[in-house]
Amino acid sequence: MDNTKQINNILKAPAPHMVGDGFRVHNFFPGGYEIDMSPFFLMDYGSKIEFSARKEPRGVGVHPHRGFETVTIAYHGAVAHHDSSGNSGVIYPGDVQWMTAASGVLHKEYHETNYSLTGGPFQMVQLWVNLPAKNKMGKPGYQAIKQADMAHVDLPENGGKIEIIAGHYEGIKGNANTFSPIELYNARLNKGGKATFNFPENFNTGLMVIEGSIKVNGSETAVADNFIHFKNKGKEIKVEALENSVVLVLSGEPIDEPIAQYGPFLMNTEAEIHQAIEDYNQGRFGYLEE
Repeated sequence: MDNTKQINNILKAPAPHMVGDGFRVHNFFPGGYEIDMSPFFLMDYGSKIEFSARKEPRGVGVHPHRGFETVTIAYHGAVAHHDSSGNSGVIYPGDVQWMTAASGVLHKEYHETNYSLTGGPFQMVQLWVNLPAKNKMGKPGYQAIKQADMAHVDLPENGGKIEIIAGHYEGIKGNANTFSPIELYNARLNKGGKATFNFPENFNTGLMVIEGSIKVNGSETAVADNFIHFKNKGKEIKVEALENSVVLVLSGEPIDEPIAQYGPFLMNTEAEIHQAIEDYNQGRFGYLEE
């Protein structure tokens, strides 16, 4: 019996748009393609771009979130974060910032000062991870995951390594704590390197090719800036790097609850959206200086 998780589609990057003046992103979902990746609600992929040197850092000013988590993964460049819960930090290439907005935070994201002054390549992924209804109004949180501290598994025959951001790979647990079952890895593969992944059939699964090119399940080829979306059939995915490659691996158990979304709010009902807007307008998300 074939246990291979079948490919649904290999998707090219949609046309980019700017978020603030610092983030040029391709929105693969929910805007670019109508695919179900729950518990991942949104994926903005910032393909590699060169930013010129600038004294005043580019970025996104103060804005609110409620009802979900933002996960920012850096590949090139550096981003500084501040939020109204008092959390702040900088992520550099290989680092991950996992912010739980939950009941509500204000935050801002900017190019880190020194990076802004020199400019250079910039490449990031931001995911919005939905929260179960019971956790949407919980306490905000923040997890800073440095690449140097990240759990990883070295692949055989100098094939590269799997960095485990969340979930488990070959029995090794990732650094991030999650509110629903999520597998999130960076597969850093050397040319010819091979990796096998196993996920439950009902988990929504995708691969984002950040760099290089890969062969999937021995047949289909995907190149940088492609997203591979899988069917909910089979469990096993085999990946082989045709050149040195970086692949973001996403898989998670769907959250089978209604969704109401308005801008930066991701709730279950329209009434909860109206409440979020009122709470924001009344200053209940705290204060954060521009």
